[in-house]
Amino acid sequence: MHYGLGIDAGGTYTDAVIVRGSDGAIVDAKKSFTTYPDIQQGIQNVLDSLDQQYLKDVNLVSVSTTLSTNALLENTGRPVGLILVGEQPIDKEYPAESVVFVSGGHDTNGEEEYPLDIEAVINYVETSRSWVSAYAISAYFGTRNSEHELAVKSIIHSITDLPVVCGHELSQELGVYERAVTATLNAQLIPITYQFVNAVVSDIKRRGINARMLMLRCDGSVYNIEDALEKPIETIFSGPAASILGASYLAKTDTCAVIDVGGTSTDVSAIKNGIPEISPEGCMVGGWKTRVKAMKMETSALGGDSHVWVKDKNVYIGPRRVIPLCVAATLYPDFIYRLKRNKMVLRKDTNENYQQTKFLVRTGYEAIGLREKEKELLKLIGHEPVSVTEITDMTDAREIMLIDKTLDSLINKRLVQSIGFTPTDVLHVLGEYEQWNKEAAEIGAIYLSKYANMGKYEFCRHAKDIFAINMAHDLVSFLIPAIPKSAIDEVLTGDYPVRFKADIPVVLLGGPVSAYQEDLKSIIDADVQVPQFATVGNAVGALVGKSVKKVEIMIKPASLVNPDSDFLVFSSEGRERFERYSDAVDYATKIGHSLVLNYEKRCGIIKEDTIINVSKQTTSPDNWPHPPIETRITVVGVGDPMMAIRGTYNSNNGSS
Repeated sequence: MHYGLGIDAGGTYTDAVIVRGSDGAIVDAKKSFTTYPDIQQGIQNVLDSLDQQYLKDVNLVSVSTTLSTNALLENTGRPVGLILVGEQPIDKEYPAESVVFVSGGHDTNGEEEYPLDIEAVINYVETSRSWVSAYAISAYFGTRNSEHELAVKSIIHSITDLPVVCGHELSQELGVYERAVTATLNAQLIPITYQFVNAVVSDIKRRGINARMLMLRCDGSVYNIEDALEKPIETIFSGPAASILGASYLAKTDTCAVIDVGGTSTDVSAIKNGIPEISPEGCMVGGWKTRVKAMKMETSALGGDSHVWVKDKNVYIGPRRVIPLCVAATLYPDFIYRLKRNKMVLRKDTNENYQQTKFLVRTGYEAIGLREKEKELLKLIGHEPVSVTEITDMTDAREIMLIDKTLDSLINKRLVQSIGFTPTDVLHVLGEYEQWNKEAAEIGAIYLSKYANMGKYEFCRHAKDIFAINMAHDLVSFLIPAIPKSAIDEVLTGDYPVRFKADIPVVLLGGPVSAYQEDLKSIIDADVQVPQFATVGNAVGALVGKSVKKVEIMIKPASLVNPDSDFLVFSSEGRERFERYSDAVDYATKIGHSLVLNYEKRCGIIKEDTIINVSKQTTSPDNWPHPPIETRITVVGVGDPMMAIRGTYNSNNGSS
């Protein structure tokens, strides 16, 4: 019997599922805390909790993670040296630690415009190799001719063994600035992704599991996990991609909207006729425009572990993630005692950090480059929770504002983890979720409800309503982007005799999402579903993704003076030249097939099980009697790794 293993490493939990290859049934599913900074421990914990009899027969492993996304959003990527070749925008910002401009580059036909300044490249690498973690290279019209990018890459490799990323390796689209940004972000993620991939691979191998290993991309397709080490940028937003695939699989529908409630955020997306909607332009991540194609989605910074806090009698949720009180009481045996004895906070002093329910604990990250005040405050925070009131008692109470800013800095640097009241605690108080310590949640509710001038249950119902309305808002905003957000809010207040209606099912994924099913139905007229195994939907999605490879190749005449002969072919493999147009088309189709089949082979799919479609688009003026001015050959290959483990062929077939 053959089985597939899906793993999703999220910001709060690492989930794992085992799916039987013969019928696609889920035979086991488990959750474990994601561990920082040692990701491997969390992976080991969740795999240890699975049925080992099933696990030993796994021959396909596929993973997804928010690690890449979080690193870019939190600006914790590694330092990169960016080498820009040829004519480049000098008035724009780049996400690199250092940028150098060197002479070189090509024209639109891929002909060398200026010679590459080799000496400038050597000097820059010699002076920067001691403090950067990787290099990124982007050359002017590098997609039309990659010679200069590859030459720079070769020079770097002759000096250092640091990772090197070329812009043409990631995108064949024009857009010199966006391609440089994409290459730089990709280079930032290589060391981080290596740590994650190595953690997964080493744990699987340690268990003696001989399995094909894949990783989910942000467009919902999968690729060989070794390729993820070269192009980790394609794993950004793989978490939301996993959620939509998992929801479709679990709900047994190929058309639906999905609301995925994680610990840190809530993501909304949709799938139609089995195909997720992809953003036609590259996605934005951390404020940077990239050339990476990702699924369309709507994200808000409200999750099950978002901080619930009160100021001026108003209840707020988020945007920061904290450890829920109910979880902290389980992790730290003395926490209940500390929570019960915690001092009150004056109403006038309350803010997101300064709450009676707010505690802090050290993480395992190394403290580097701290200011003096940060060092002083960090000394007061140990590996057991300490409340913000205790911290102010140990410092100058008149410096609350300064303490607040310093705490923000320590939290942003991931040196300190907050503990506080959350929507997860709310559900424990209301009796709608019972996984953790209810007493801690109730103490927190009693504390905060007083600041809101409410009773304990009234306060929790109000917080839950805020969360449910936010889910509804994100859903409507995604499905009907033309409606202003303020107008959506007006309708959702319930003050008008109208409601939004969704004509497609709405599938909920995430922890205790079933607690919000009826709330959402009361706000929006929709078929709201919570399928079995909804709590591990992302791990399911990681496993059921298809191996999809799309190759686009362009053909154009070298000159319009003689458009009937001499044709240029541009692909990721480089530039080729043909005398006849028909030969150029034949070559483009052939190289497209070859690239697709090689990709599928690395995903464990043999040629006979790969579905290939070829399309051709041409552009020419009216009544043009010559071969097209521009021809685009698109070759798309699709394989199903799960089908491959159902006994159709040996799992080692086509291994790389």
